[in-house]
Amino acid sequence: MPVIINKEAVESPGECRYPAYRAVLKCSFPQLEDVFDDCMDEAIKSLSENGVSEYLEGASLVCMIGRGFEPVLVYLEEIPQICRIVGEEAAPKIAKSIWEISRTPNGVSILSFLQALPSAARRLQSKEQFERFIDIIFDFMESTTGSIHGFHTTIPSPALSDFLDSTSLLLSQVSLEGLKNWVDYGVRYYPNHPERQKDYFSLQSADSKAILQRERHGTLFADQQRRLNMYLKSLWDENQQLVPYATGFDDEHKPLPYFDSLGMRIPDVLDDHNSGVSGLNRYRATLAHMAAHRRWSGKIIVDNYSPFQRIAIECLEDCRVDSLAIRQYPGLYRLFIGLHPQPVKDACDPEKESCIRHRLAMLSYACMNPQHQYTNKDIIEFSDRFHTSMQAGESSLKEMAALAVSFIARTRRQADQSPNMYFTDTEIDYRDDNRHLWIYIEESDDEEMFAQEKQKNTDDESGKLPPRHYPEWDYQAKNYRPDWVSLYENLHPAGSAEKIDSLLNKHAALAKRLKQMLELLKPQNFVRVRYQEEGSELDLDIAIRSLIDYKSGVTPDPRINMSHKHDGRNISVTLLLDLSASLDEIPAGCNQTILELSQEAVALLSMAIDELGDPFAIAGFSSNTRHEVRYQHIKGFNESWDDEVKSRLAAIKAGYSTRMGAAMRHAGHYLEHQQSDKKLLLILTDGQPSDIDTDDDRLLIEDTAKAVKELDQAGIYTYCINLDPGADEYVQDIFGNQYTVIDNVESLPEKLPQLFMALTK
Repeated sequence: MPVIINKEAVESPGECRYPAYRAVLKCSFPQLEDVFDDCMDEAIKSLSENGVSEYLEGASLVCMIGRGFEPVLVYLEEIPQICRIVGEEAAPKIAKSIWEISRTPNGVSILSFLQALPSAARRLQSKEQFERFIDIIFDFMESTTGSIHGFHTTIPSPALSDFLDSTSLLLSQVSLEGLKNWVDYGVRYYPNHPERQKDYFSLQSADSKAILQRERHGTLFADQQRRLNMYLKSLWDENQQLVPYATGFDDEHKPLPYFDSLGMRIPDVLDDHNSGVSGLNRYRATLAHMAAHRRWSGKIIVDNYSPFQRIAIECLEDCRVDSLAIRQYPGLYRLFIGLHPQPVKDACDPEKESCIRHRLAMLSYACMNPQHQYTNKDIIEFSDRFHTSMQAGESSLKEMAALAVSFIARTRRQADQSPNMYFTDTEIDYRDDNRHLWIYIEESDDEEMFAQEKQKNTDDESGKLPPRHYPEWDYQAKNYRPDWVSLYENLHPAGSAEKIDSLLNKHAALAKRLKQMLELLKPQNFVRVRYQEEGSELDLDIAIRSLIDYKSGVTPDPRINMSHKHDGRNISVTLLLDLSASLDEIPAGCNQTILELSQEAVALLSMAIDELGDPFAIAGFSSNTRHEVRYQHIKGFNESWDDEVKSRLAAIKAGYSTRMGAAMRHAGHYLEHQQSDKKLLLILTDGQPSDIDTDDDRLLIEDTAKAVKELDQAGIYTYCINLDPGADEYVQDIFGNQYTVIDNVESLPEKLPQLFMALTK
């Protein structure tokens, strides 16, 4: 029977907010009390009353298998999102499957089984497919360990965990049928070779990769590269390098084709389209579209347009170059119109969701197909205006921009701001991402994301946000573990700013020397910053134009001032502090803890960076297993080095462990959005990456090294200041040559600012 409770029950500090639900969950792990309310919040949003009841009954069953708390935690965290994708019937199916696995020698693989399910649900998207996936896993176990239900064996499957850890990658590469064929091959040819089984199902052996490649459906770029190069040269007179990118490694952020100075980026495999367009012709359509952009598109300044105006400009410019390509090669019409989705006119409800993508997709289809059946007067009017513009000649990007701005002004609705965006039939996947259209000049006016998302509830001093999930690199499987780490960020609580001021006074002589050195680093040239509502002087050109607008009855532009800033130094810096428990130790021959010395060093460094005028942020991190990585904001890029920031720095405390890779990825997430030429991530730590839930010392070292490579690809330079005398054993494996080991910790306050200046001079 479903459990009925009062969902508006008043929360008491330290008490469970869902006592009736907690009574249903038969599980006595003490750690459960810390996470139960958060898990139930997600479950109640995602499931019906009956679904919640089955969810809790399943969790009780998982708790009874005797495998510790982590399987219960993973079940509680992951099942709501799985059920949201494939249906509530998944919860009892999964719980029953876990129970059956626990009654076999394969019980040790239950955690791997649970962790494989979320990515499988996202990939398969249906109850039938998801259940078939679980059946494949059970077929695999029966084939490699004997009867699952008859309990006739005491030897576990040697490769089950390897197979489960690889399923995210496998499902991104092949269909469910292809996965079944791949599994059958490994079972058939290596029934009595445990080590070869492990190599096969962990994708280490050559035949494993060969069979996987054979089972991939669609047209492979590698097989058609010569033909596509000839197509570009003969029809478009293009000699661009064609660079494939993988389509199967990132389901959440699906990459799009694009081109830049290094070549044209296209998918490594394309399936035949459901409209009948072959994979090869999909490649041709994509290349024709990008070649048309290269031939007919110009550039336009992005800062002059709002986000909605930008996507409308991109939409109409795509239609313009497609129309010009069709004019030159009429056969392209069949490809373009076959690959273009045809949105249903009333499918999006403008009262409940954002329909901006839906309207633009309809406009795009109407521009491409004059025989469209839409009756919306705005779609008809603007598609007619587009065709009229094209009939007069080639038109231009400037004309498309004016048309797009008018369309947005005419059709914009309040609900367009809704985060509930309508996506069905709006993705035109043969078109590129249009990055080549835009010129960026002014810095963004957007505040950093965390500043926008701070909770305003004064009762919650932590300001904690919902968790972010990050992957983690498994160096043994050569693959990412998707959504493996849960990172919680919050604003660091405040202490006394006077403590930091006293530390700066303590090092007054050093601070004076630093200021003298800083004068040599400061940029000397000034540049004007125009279009400011507040500034140091009046911008006469803009002021006169605003006065004319005012006297003409038009709303004047209030940005009539200008200011000045130094030019010649354009760098953003994030200082990431390791706040693990080891910082409370007092080094030999020293009368201060590492944490206290770090506070002094960071205070001096912050003063130095503030003197230079570089945008900088400070954050600290620690971890308590992969389920709780804590990321604490001490200073944001848009905050000044003032008493409020000093008070947070004064209050930092040490505790828990050092899961560094996730914290670096999160710091890079904020740093990547800074509009600076150079971006520097400084990591101050006293030891190697580690956590209490990992037995393999290399695991987090390899993951952090992978994070360094990811940040480098994003244009972020990482540098580590390590206070561990034994760091030479591992720090070079992570950071290459981008590190400094400070053996004498007492010298940190002096060396840290000097090191920063040496890196940025």
